[in-house]
Amino acid sequence: MENLSHALLQQLSEPAYALALLFTVALFAATLLPLGSEPVLLALVTLQPDLVWPALAVATWGNTLGGMVGWWMGRGAQGWVARRVDLAHSPAHARAMRWLRKLGPAACLGAWLPVLGDPLCVLAGYLRLPLWPCAAYMAVGKGLRYLLVVFGWQWLLSVSPWG
Repeated sequence: MENLSHALLQQLSEPAYALALLFTVALFAATLLPLGSEPVLLALVTLQPDLVWPALAVATWGNTLGGMVGWWMGRGAQGWVARRVDLAHSPAHARAMRWLRKLGPAACLGAWLPVLGDPLCVLAGYLRLPLWPCAAYMAVGKGLRYLLVVFGWQWLLSVSPWG
């Protein structure tokens, strides 16, 4: 495991590889895979402070594309779910669907939320909410999350007795 951490830090110190690695991790982290892109982003901006804005843009773009993959998965799963799962008698399902339909694409603003954000993108596709407005809301939510994470981290390091 130590060798993996060392190899990752080595790659993050090379700007040509760092942004590509960040994009890839951010993309996969926004699917239903249990990954987190924040540690890679924070390592990158700590090792390469001059790449803060490009790193924020790349992470947001990758994570938004991952959310769009989730949207497409939900859209494709609609027929499969309808054939195999009886959701018609579930009050919780009905309540959630009414809530999502009421909010529309703006619900995707919550795509940044841990645990709930990725399934929210899938549900948006399942409900056939329009892709491009959903993607725009995803990008705003995910971008704001990354801004808070990075600048919160930098603030924490500046006031930290260890930094």
